[in-house]
Formats: sequence, C-alpha cells, structure tokens
Amino acid sequence: MQVRDKVCVVTGGASGIGEAVARAYAEAGARGVVVADLKTSRDRLAGVAGDIDGLAVTGDVGLEEDVKGLIAAAEDKYGPVDIFFSNAGLSRKGQETASDADWDESWRVHVMSHVFAARALVPGMLARGSGYLLNTASAAGLLASLNSMPYGVTKNAAVALAEHLAIQYGDRGIRISVLCPQSVQTGMTTPGPSAARVDGVLQASEVARIVIEAMDEERFLILSHPQVQDYVQRKAANRDRWLSGMRRLRDRIYGGAA
Repeated sequence: MQVRDKVCVVTGGASGIGEAVARAYAEAGARGVVVADLKTSRDRLAGVAGDIDGLAVTGDVGLEEDVKGLIAAAEDKYGPVDIFFSNAGLSRKGQETASDADWDESWRVHVMSHVFAARALVPGMLARGSGYLLNTASAAGLLASLNSMPYGVTKNAAVALAEHLAIQYGDRGIRISVLCPQSVQTGMTTPGPSAARVDGVLQASEVARIVIEAMDEERFLILSHPQVQDYVQRKAANRDRWLSGMRRLRDRIYGGAA
C-alpha cells in the first residue's frame, strides 16, 4: 500500500520508532497523520504533530476506550483511517516472578492494544475493501527476551495475533504487517549488557525507511535486522539445540541466569 493520500494513525508517536514512522508517513504524502502517546509525553507529542502538520492525541492504548477515542478523533479530523500503526510499547524486567501489575501492563500494551484497534477498525476496512494494520512486536516476539519474561511472552503473543489477523482478513482487502526489530536507539534503549544489541543498533529513521518499503510491498514480516530470519530458521529446525544456544547466549551476555 502506498502511503500517499492515506490517513495514518501512529501510537507511541512521541519518540523512537513511532515518531520516525509518523515523520516518514508525512514525508511520503499522507493526507493526515495522527500521533498518539501518553499524557506524560504531551509536549513532545505536540512538537511532533506540529512539525508534520498532524494531530496529537493523548491516551493509554492499554485501555479500549482510549483507543476508540483516538480513532474517533482521527476520523473527525481526516476521515476514515487507512493505516493504523499500533506501535506503543514498554519494558518491564524480570522473569515469572515479575509483579502481576507488570505482567498485566505488558499484556494490555503489547497485545490488547492491537486487539482494541482491530475491533474498532476492521468493520469499516472490510466495508471499504481496504486498510492496513501494522503492529509492532519485536525480534523477541519471534525468539525470546532473555532479561524480561513479560516482554518476551507478550511480544510472542503480538506476533501470533498479527498472524491470526492476516489469516482472517488478508484476502479481504486488509493488509497486515508485524514489525519485529532488534535493537533500535530509542528511549527504551538502556545502558548495560543486552542480547538485543549483538547485531548492532539501528537509528529509528532507518527503521522507518524499512517500514515504508515493506508497506509498499505489503510484506507481513518486517525485520530491521535480517539476521533474525536465520535465527528463526534455526529455532524451527531444532528447538532443543536453539534453547541450548540461548542459554549459552544468556550466560555470555548476562553472566548467568538473568
């Protein structure tokens, strides 16, 4: 799908990949770009919207009413949403012992936000015979997150959700893609050891370029680091061997069980 003359919504749009993609959409000739993020990012969000002559909407994508409100604001300003980039994310460290609150927040932001967007948008997209749902997961959603079980598990669920959406609607005019980046320089990038950085750290603007190209080609899986495809193939070929390799990687990066 070409972005030109389309109405685009981007969550997590105040910074990082969301900001970069919103700017790329505007540069590609979108008819309107709506950027959304938390109220705590209000000033930064307004700056992004001002730069691209777009609309800023604050809200929490982990709440269905806020997602509905975002879509309603976009439609009131520009008309039906053509492209919805469900990109908001967060990182909560820990394993199964992470707090219930961290598990719940990870689930709502990384999985249910995509569900809420699909619930609101799919009927209209089906009626128009076109639309694009682009969801951000992570390379961890195809593989694993060594230092955050809530992150890795919910990002795996996000990939599965995108696959289900593609199966249900991919032949009915709705295009589905899932973005699975490795390390990208964003506000979520923290100092210290990281398995995600073994293949280098990209700038968000480079990821935005990759996203635009992939949308033009309507590719389901969007990878920032092509090496991830090799890792996925190794995982599928011999899962026990892959698990052993991941334990060795854990020990090398983190010095033992994270």
